Amino acid sequence: LLAAPAEFVQHPQSISRPVGTTAIFTCVAQGEPPPQITWLRNGQILETSDHIKLKNNNSTLSISGINQADEAIYQCLAENSAGSTQASARLTVLWAEGLPGPPQAVRAQTLSATSIQVSWEEPLQNTKEIIGYVLHIRKAADPVEMEYQEAVSKSTFQQLVTDLEPSTSYSFYIKAYTSRGASKASEVTVVSTLGEVPAMPSLFIKVINSTAVQATWEPSVKLGQHQGFKLYYRKVHLSQYTGPVLLPSNATAYNITQLDASVVYEVRLLAYNQHGDGNSTVRFVSLRETVERTVLNPPCDCMKDEQNNKTSTTGIIIGIHIGVTCIIFCVLFLMFGYRGRLLMCKNVQEQLSTPQTGRSQRSSTSLVLNGAARRDRDERDLNGKQLDMNELERLFPASPSQEQQDKGTQSAPSPSCPHDATQISTLPLDEFSIIEEQAEPLPKSPQLGSSAAPAPDHGPTNEG
Repeated sequence: LLAAPAEFVQHPQSISRPVGTTAIFTCVAQGEPPPQITWLRNGQILETSDHIKLKNNNSTLSISGINQADEAIYQCLAENSAGSTQASARLTVLWAEGLPGPPQAVRAQTLSATSIQVSWEEPLQNTKEIIGYVLHIRKAADPVEMEYQEAVSKSTFQQLVTDLEPSTSYSFYIKAYTSRGASKASEVTVVSTLGEVPAMPSLFIKVINSTAVQATWEPSVKLGQHQGFKLYYRKVHLSQYTGPVLLPSNATAYNITQLDASVVYEVRLLAYNQHGDGNSTVRFVSLRETVERTVLNPPCDCMKDEQNNKTSTTGIIIGIHIGVTCIIFCVLFLMFGYRGRLLMCKNVQEQLSTPQTGRSQRSSTSLVLNGAARRDRDERDLNGKQLDMNELERLFPASPSQEQQDKGTQSAPSPSCPHDATQISTLPLDEFSIIEEQAEPLPKSPQLGSSAAPAPDHGPTNEG
């Protein structure tokens, strides 16, 4: 970075001020690096004092309560590593012959924690040209530039200063003003305001149970300086309080126990300090309503009720899931059961409609046919036909297991299918032909009734 020598942005200006007033010089400079400012008085480094102050990084020079000794040339020196520069201004103190002297017998009397009465007497000489007085006020611990003024008419020799802070020291002095300038300042008087008792605290009462309440309050800076709190309470029908209960300044609550639920109580709270007790705040509380509400509406175990509600909700959800699962299984069971029933009926239909059967089925069918042939031959025997039963039994032997199977087949109920049950006894033509071919030829006999014996040569055709 390039260095830049110091140069002034604002030069100090020469001014003229009456005695007792304030003179202000301003000097602003810039450069790189930023320059430092030094003030000189008549070529000598200026020393600060109670009425000579430097502010804003030495850029402002303030001279309060000027007098003849303050009249001089004031120089502002700005310098950095790249160079320096300076500017000067003159202060002229106006002093006219015949100005009034300083006011006399200045007194300050403390009236309260926030007010002070200041009084004085007129100067000893040159009082005819006085147009008024100016009272200068400041906290004793503050710098001179923090003072402020109040104007007073020329016929008034006292002023009530208000809005002050409690337990604080203030300094006062007075000047008499004319059209040509101000007089010298009077003697300075210092006095302190009275201490202030704390303000009223805000009080709240909370019922804990039928025999206890809690007093609470908010700490606030509005209370002022206080050492602590005093708490009182009593039954309203009694004149004597219980207390005071002394509490520290940082306390914000206190529990009052062992109370009688049948009466109304008065609770009183105040803050205090070394100057005395502040005003108290009063609250009334009744525990009877609390007892009645407790009897009528017993307290509930909210956590337990909440857990019960959660348990009930969980049980309902589980029940719904179980119910939905059962419904789904029932629907699947019905669907697969109906499908299996259709498949079974289909298998039965295929077995009935298929001409080729297994060997066991042929045997059963042959037994049925043997039975039918024997019935026909019995009828022919009744009509005079001669039939050798031993020969037929020898040609068509029937095993006991096959007879049992025939009986089981005839006695077993048919499945619930759309086919007629009589179709089970339908015989394939090839089986019938084989059996008749093995039988011996029978002599032709006359017909009896509506039944006729089949011809040996055309058995298959007639039987069909």
